[in-house]
Amino acid sequence: MATMPVKKLLISMSLPAIFSMLVQAIYNIVDSLYLGHFSKEALTAVSIVFPLQMLVGAIGIGIGVGANVFISKSLGEGKREQASRAAQNGLFIVGIAIILAIVLGFTVVKPFVYAYTDDPVTREMAVEYLSTCMIFSFGMLLELTTSKILQSTGNMRVPMFTQLIGAVTNIILDPFFIFGIGFFPRLGAKGAAIATVIGQMCAMTFSISMLIFRKQDVNILEKGFHPSLKLMGSILRVGLPSMLITALPSFTTIIVNVILKQFGENAITVLGVYFKLQSFVFMPVFGLTQGGMPILSYNYGAYYRDRFSQTFRFMLTLALSAMLFGLILFQSIPQYLMRMFNDDPTLVAMGPRAMRIISLAFIFAAGGISITTMMQSIGRGFTSLLITISRQIIIIPAAYVLAIFSTAETIWVWFAYPIAEVVTLSVFAPISMKVFKKEFNKRREVVRAMNALREITPLAPESPKEDPAAE
Repeated sequence: MATMPVKKLLISMSLPAIFSMLVQAIYNIVDSLYLGHFSKEALTAVSIVFPLQMLVGAIGIGIGVGANVFISKSLGEGKREQASRAAQNGLFIVGIAIILAIVLGFTVVKPFVYAYTDDPVTREMAVEYLSTCMIFSFGMLLELTTSKILQSTGNMRVPMFTQLIGAVTNIILDPFFIFGIGFFPRLGAKGAAIATVIGQMCAMTFSISMLIFRKQDVNILEKGFHPSLKLMGSILRVGLPSMLITALPSFTTIIVNVILKQFGENAITVLGVYFKLQSFVFMPVFGLTQGGMPILSYNYGAYYRDRFSQTFRFMLTLALSAMLFGLILFQSIPQYLMRMFNDDPTLVAMGPRAMRIISLAFIFAAGGISITTMMQSIGRGFTSLLITISRQIIIIPAAYVLAIFSTAETIWVWFAYPIAEVVTLSVFAPISMKVFKKEFNKRREVVRAMNALREITPLAPESPKEDPAAE
């Protein structure tokens, strides 16, 4: 952290996270790719239900992150038993979330789907797909939480393989269940949901097996477990920001879909396809920032201002490069990207225009995401959360106003996304720079005070390190 060249360090720490994010992007897109070739109605169905499906995933991520932080802290303090209790209580919360998802799967799915489409075929497919995914969501929720528990112990390989197992299983099974290959029945959207939940269950089985049968720093089978309201409250409190950050795009998309409904189901389908495609642009950037955050935090704590600035500039450069590549792709071949899912003339006519407009947000989003990461790394979590919320919330009023001037042929609502990114970056970039200078000035005073104290009271000599290279 202190001596390795910044570029080499950032790349080495980011690659595993980028790989995991790309696997997650594949997970998000594979059902839509297959179903788009099954029928346009099937593609519309998964586009309608995608936000609610991601909302359930956000709950699992929030619980997992909260457990991760508490377990890491306990292990750092040498309290292994407390870390195991935290893992058990995290899984207990997941059990409650699973029951809630099952209840919602039987009660909320139909009215949610019916609010967006009047087509009976699309309705049936959407209800079958979403209800199956929610009722059997225990695989996804348990996999997300157990992976975060393993990450809290420093184990990054098992979670990576876990995601890979789930994605590969889903990719292999999808065509068999959707199109009825061989002795498999032709199930369409319901078949895609079955393939998805089987993939999630396989990933969950592998992750739990590694947690139980391989020696780990936490033991989820620790005897004497009893639910602790205080511990569960701490886990939820820590995980809430991550839960909100992950859930906000789902809430925003649900509301934007309501606005788009007046222009027909094709508009909702196009937005759904865009979100599946843009994950391949955004996910590597999120992986990059995951690798950059601990480097920034370390150099902030050590008051290595130059290394902090170098890391941030290189991270921003890579983020801009990834987003520029995505922008060029969406501007140059959007019709081919749309045809990957479905070649319906209406979708092929509407989709490219929407992709070209929305992708204008990419470059500005790179700045917003990088600044958000920088604020988190210096302990300004509220500022970071505010930036994230702004990037999503501004979309809603902008989309509402632009819808007034839109027609079925010319939908201006797409401009809401670049407008939100431009406004957020314009407001928070100068604020973040001021906060950065203020926090580093405060840190400088702390370091000066600590150095002065050391001069007055010299520290006892440290014991020799076992590995001199660790310095």
